[in-house]
Amino acid sequence: MYELARGPLIWVAVIIFILGVFYRTIQLLLLTRKKERAFCPSRSIRENSPEERKYRTLISFQNSLIGKHPIMAIVSFIFHSCLFIAPLFAVGHSLVLYESWGVSFLSLPDGLIDILTILLLSCAVFFLVRRTVIPRVQAVSAPYDYLLLFITAAPFLTGFFAYHQWFDYKTIITLHILAGEAMLIAIPFTKLGHMVFFFFIRIFLGGEFGFWRGNRSWSS
Repeated sequence: MYELARGPLIWVAVIIFILGVFYRTIQLLLLTRKKERAFCPSRSIRENSPEERKYRTLISFQNSLIGKHPIMAIVSFIFHSCLFIAPLFAVGHSLVLYESWGVSFLSLPDGLIDILTILLLSCAVFFLVRRTVIPRVQAVSAPYDYLLLFITAAPFLTGFFAYHQWFDYKTIITLHILAGEAMLIAIPFTKLGHMVFFFFIRIFLGGEFGFWRGNRSWSS
């Protein structure tokens, strides 16, 4: 199973990921063409008085995620930062990439990767508790959301176990590879896609999420 996970299944996961990203990109481009354009005249922010600019800045901050839920904003920032940095700059991953495709990345010390992994898993526990304890979040949570959280955390948990050689190493490293492949496949077709399409979606939604013109308030 280890050889299967480390060989053919990796290629399957990578191909599905690439095709999925391509498909979703085409979908977003088509949505961009169909987007209704509305003209909403308003004064330029430069035309406002200093008092008006200060007031609008305060209102925008209060309606933002960090203004409404500062703890959630900080935990989300830490979670997404670790989600990107830890796997990309782990020494073990760099060695695998170099051995397989001759590509090498800058690597971070193992101790730092350990800290980032623990931070990410702690944030995942925070999200899990939040979904199960806070009524308004629990009301909009479905099994799908818990599954995505598990898919996201599993590669890091198994990777942590594998690095420290807890339990049977061959079994844990196989589970780690399979968990990473499952996450890679899930990215284009689930909410995890915002990892790839974040900037594209921000541009597409434009004013809805703009600092000055945005009017959406997130509460969950």
